[in-house]
Amino acid sequence: MSARTGHKAMQETVSEKRAYLDWNATAPLRPEAREAMTAAFDVVGNPSSVHAEGRRAAAILRDARDAVAELVGAASDRVVFTSGGTEANATCVRPDLYDRIIVSAVEHDSVKAAASVDPAKLCVIPVDATGEIDLTALDRLLDETAAERVLVSVMLANNEVGTIQPISEAAELCHAHGAAIHCDAVQAVGKVPVSMAALGVDFLTLSAHKFGGPKGVGAIVCGPAAAVAPLVRGGGQEWRQRAGTENLIGIAGMGAAARAAAAGMDDWTRVAALRDRIEAFVGKLPGVGASAPVLIAPGCRLSNTAAVALPGLKADMMVMTLDLEGVAVSAGAACSSGKVKRSSVLEAMGAPAAIADATIRVSLGWETGDDDVDRFCTAFATLYRRWRQRLGADRLEVA
Repeated sequence: MSARTGHKAMQETVSEKRAYLDWNATAPLRPEAREAMTAAFDVVGNPSSVHAEGRRAAAILRDARDAVAELVGAASDRVVFTSGGTEANATCVRPDLYDRIIVSAVEHDSVKAAASVDPAKLCVIPVDATGEIDLTALDRLLDETAAERVLVSVMLANNEVGTIQPISEAAELCHAHGAAIHCDAVQAVGKVPVSMAALGVDFLTLSAHKFGGPKGVGAIVCGPAAAVAPLVRGGGQEWRQRAGTENLIGIAGMGAAARAAAAGMDDWTRVAALRDRIEAFVGKLPGVGASAPVLIAPGCRLSNTAAVALPGLKADMMVMTLDLEGVAVSAGAACSSGKVKRSSVLEAMGAPAAIADATIRVSLGWETGDDDVDRFCTAFATLYRRWRQRLGADRLEVA
């Protein structure tokens, strides 16, 4: 039995064969990460200490830094470890350091919140109906702020609908205007090939638990000419760019997950086929007038993400119904759980309120199989029938 199959079997036993389809919220811990973390538990030294125990800890830190750097095509000394993607974003998106912060309309809440600390400095790049940024609008905003210190922040892949942004083109515009650019790549790293050189950004942020590492550890990767202004001060760790004794156990897991993610990149083609099966099933369901099931499928997007709406049925109710049927999905960003509200991403894309209120995100991963897709389709058919009954169309059959 392979490690992947064995890990999947263990999960199914614990979860009573539930279908976990919320990988964009968090991925399961990879066996490789668990093994690296278990070994790191026995390492007593502080990585900053010069004695033998400290050097052993420093070696683990160095190996993990190399692995993360390799995953995104960067030099190891450009990687700064943090407590996660939110801290990484907050460290980069700093109104105290810039005269203007320009963000896309579909950024993660951690970027929006950091940029909104000084609302007078905030500008927003509009997006089209697919969620892609308007480069002409960005160029215009950069022209208007030409004499200022400007940071632009655009995510690589959207967490709700999967749209992949034209980051390299945006970076060219920014640098032509003398602006710096930050890219939140939390949702993309480990799912698509990422190269700092190809993207051309000054700062790239990522989070371990999105690609099979532990929760609570992330990183900032700096471009060749960029450096992080410390948000956390008090020590010389992380090239003096993030103070505090490093989370060695978490970082060891992140490094192991990074190597496993790089080795398994080809598997996302298989995942895309499973995602397409889900969309084909939903797409065949008969609609009722203007209230037909809606698939939100940008042309350039992550291979694992599907966004589905049943207009007139609230997204939180859809999530709860599917949960009771043994399927885990989400509505919007998991970081906003407990406060389900209309998706600001879909609003920015121009989706009508009836769709923005009724969209769920289905996200797959390297352990997703045909059985998970089958379970989703069965559960969604149950949800669909209830929706049809609410619309008074209960006599029609599910395809």
